Amino acid sequence: MNPSGSQLEQLLLAVLIQLIVILGAARFFGVLFRRFGQPQVCGEIAAGLILGPSLFGRLFPYLFHSVFNPRVGLVFSMVSQIGLVLLLFLIGLEFDFSHLRTHAKKALSISVAGIALPFALGLVTARILYPYVGKGIDERGFALFLATAISITALPILGRVLIEFNLNRTRLGTLALTAAAVDDAAGWTILATVTAIVKSNFRPLQSAIMVVEIAGYASVMMLVVRPLLLRWIAHIRHKHKMELTLTHLAILLVIIFLSAVITNLIGIFSIFGGFIVGAILYDQADFRAAVAQRMRDFTTVFFLPIFFTYTGLRTDIGTMQGNHVWLLGGLVLATAVVGKFGGCALAARLSGFSTEDSCAMGVLMNTRALMELVVVNIGLDFGLIPRSVFFMLVMMAVITTYMTAPLLRQLLRSVELRSAFQQSEFMRERRKMKPALERAS
Repeated sequence: MNPSGSQLEQLLLAVLIQLIVILGAARFFGVLFRRFGQPQVCGEIAAGLILGPSLFGRLFPYLFHSVFNPRVGLVFSMVSQIGLVLLLFLIGLEFDFSHLRTHAKKALSISVAGIALPFALGLVTARILYPYVGKGIDERGFALFLATAISITALPILGRVLIEFNLNRTRLGTLALTAAAVDDAAGWTILATVTAIVKSNFRPLQSAIMVVEIAGYASVMMLVVRPLLLRWIAHIRHKHKMELTLTHLAILLVIIFLSAVITNLIGIFSIFGGFIVGAILYDQADFRAAVAQRMRDFTTVFFLPIFFTYTGLRTDIGTMQGNHVWLLGGLVLATAVVGKFGGCALAARLSGFSTEDSCAMGVLMNTRALMELVVVNIGLDFGLIPRSVFFMLVMMAVITTYMTAPLLRQLLRSVELRSAFQQSEFMRERRKMKPALERAS
């Protein structure tokens, strides 16, 4: 066997071992967390962090370095980014803007409050953090990115919680989904704008050109590409009864990756290209179902755990040196919770919701999870945050996500919400588990 072939087999062996560990751990912890009342994705996030240097790497350093061979680190980095492009396409495809017709005013007020207050508090927090952890990083970029990261809401996870709790069709659930959709769209727009500004080195003319290019690209996608895609979808609907063939899937993947290439060339992150292709097709329900049948399971089971593990491998508790750094991490968490929960709960209360339902709205909008992890990885890749702040933001994302389900269960006081919750899949599973738990005790 020639040396190059031997090296290739060794690299392949390292990749295969990592895949076995990552996929197995993600599935195990996903099922485990589901049994304890958390969305499955919370367990998958936990698996990624457990496999990282903070736990697995500290307890079993030799085994850790054997499994997560640094020689294949770039391979998994690229695979996770490709997975994110596809995942963001699916997330964009699931955006439902139809609720804006009936809930626009209330959803907009909650969304604006849920972005403006945490963004403002994030700017203040960044000024406090910068002298301690921001050396060598542009202070303006650091402040803008931290404020943006604190303002994010995770629509996909929020949607999963509402569906599992059977609240997605209630007045509160519908409004929360609508507000989160607006929040996410605004959050991605802000992130793209901040990225453009930072990459232009804060040169006003270059920043303006990049922002115009982003807006122009979005307009072309909506006004030119969308009509063409709708004709293509109509053809699939008429000729193939909305069943995607391998050729259709190949064409769709080419379109998604081409969009990612264009956004990359503009100067913003490639995953934005995947998101915008999905977002312009948000109202094609049968196409969405057909795509989900072809792509969702593999993307969720294969690519998502790789991304979570990739994030976990970058999350090192060893970067938190000194009590003052831990206090700063607590400040980031407090800022995120007060800003997002406080702003959204107050806006909901002013919109006519009861105190309990307003708090429930704040809890839902405080969910960050996947979107936050995407954002903080972008910040680290662009050199906008150090690894210590990366750790703080990952922990903030995890804690605010894990808070959602237990707090929400305590806040379901109204007749409509309580009745819907009692009929949910979550409660059916809990009732099935109750006899076994009682026997175990």
